[in-house]
Amino acid sequence: MFEKSYRFRYIIDMEKTHTHIERAVTRKKGGSLIFPSDFRGMGTDVAIKQAFFRLTKKGVIRRLAHGIYYVPKIDPLLGELRPSADDVVRMIAQKEGIKIKPAGAYALHQLGLTDQVPTKRVYITDGNNRLISLGRLHIKFKRTTSKKLLRKGKISSLIIQALEEIGTESVDAEMRAKIYNLLKKENPHILKNDLALSPVKVNNYIIKLMKENI
Repeated sequence: MFEKSYRFRYIIDMEKTHTHIERAVTRKKGGSLIFPSDFRGMGTDVAIKQAFFRLTKKGVIRRLAHGIYYVPKIDPLLGELRPSADDVVRMIAQKEGIKIKPAGAYALHQLGLTDQVPTKRVYITDGNNRLISLGRLHIKFKRTTSKKLLRKGKISSLIIQALEEIGTESVDAEMRAKIYNLLKKENPHILKNDLALSPVKVNNYIIKLMKENI
């Protein structure tokens, strides 16, 4: 008798969790990202996982990556649209209240310093290390010091971060000229602030570059 009663309550709890999540999901706009962790406290982890499994099977939501789902958005001409990698990164940063900045090869690409589109996008963050796979594209959150995230320049912070990771010795003449032209567009006060927060080697490289072209 006790076992039947427990099983009955378990089924009811599972259904309540499923109903709550389905109602919440159907109120969201197409293209919205949804995380199972958003519903913690609304049911057991098992109940939440089961609800997401059932909603995915029904086509109410789609699985984008591990622990990341989205509400389908249909375009009359293009069909179903998947959230972009930028959407995923922005939503995770917003949800977890963390800071992020592009790094390495992706920072170079963002600045237009390379035409190569990296298959791995690396972001430095004050959050936890994480790797997200979106098909062939991989997004890596790399925990760093708060000092690096204090850099303010939209241009200078990316250049400093990129140079720090790829090394100043790997910069050829063409890229060097592009870096100079980009840095000329940066606010001098912001550039000075960011250089003070950069490694000595990168600081010296940029100072020399700017002096050579005066």
